[in-house]
Amino acid sequence: MSDTLYLDADIIAYRAAAAAENPIDWGDGEWTLHSFEPDVERLMELFIDQLKNQSGINNVVSCISDKQNFRKEVASYYKANRKDTRKPMLLNYAKTYLHNKYKGMIIPKLEADDVLGIMAGTDPNCVIWSLDKDLLTIPGRHFIDGELVEITQDEADRWFYYQTLVGDSTDNYSGCPKVGPKKAEKILEDSEDYWASTVTAFEKAGLNEDVAIENARLARILRAEDFNAETREVILWNPS
Repeated sequence: MSDTLYLDADIIAYRAAAAAENPIDWGDGEWTLHSFEPDVERLMELFIDQLKNQSGINNVVSCISDKQNFRKEVASYYKANRKDTRKPMLLNYAKTYLHNKYKGMIIPKLEADDVLGIMAGTDPNCVIWSLDKDLLTIPGRHFIDGELVEITQDEADRWFYYQTLVGDSTDNYSGCPKVGPKKAEKILEDSEDYWASTVTAFEKAGLNEDVAIENARLARILRAEDFNAETREVILWNPS
């Protein structure tokens, strides 16, 4: 069976919908913003064709975030900084288009990233694409910068703990106080137990393991073992 390219369709839809918006000056201080569905479709198709040509994979599946998000049950502040941000006018149209044309996958309470992560551990023919660096926490085959790249289990695990330490201001979780990229790399560099080293860093900052676990659960892009396919329920991450 040939490979399947699973796409983070949220990113494709957002970029196309934003790029298709055009301001019009009607004079006398009056402006309006216009967007046309065919322009959004054209931009998305051009980008997907480029990915298909570069990867050599023609079978494409679009993965789209559900409107509900289980991480907001872990921490109510997750992505709370985005609630007042205006989204492109045709974003929902773009997502619907991709869902209908490219075998769209939406799983209740999961983000597109999570769907990609689960499929990477479920479908042996899966190749995943996203511009989100968080996907590096997923072991498996990725299509990155025009190349097929294999992310090992250790590389994925290390990136997961790195994300737990540095946090993500875009997603509104802080990670470990006063731990930036360089310090996080140093903490994990010679570690024989990534989690123990991560907890030690939180404790040195005056925080306990529960805070580290909460940040880890927010940083965790779901893998196949983090999701019960029969009950469709998330298995929250716990240190082993």
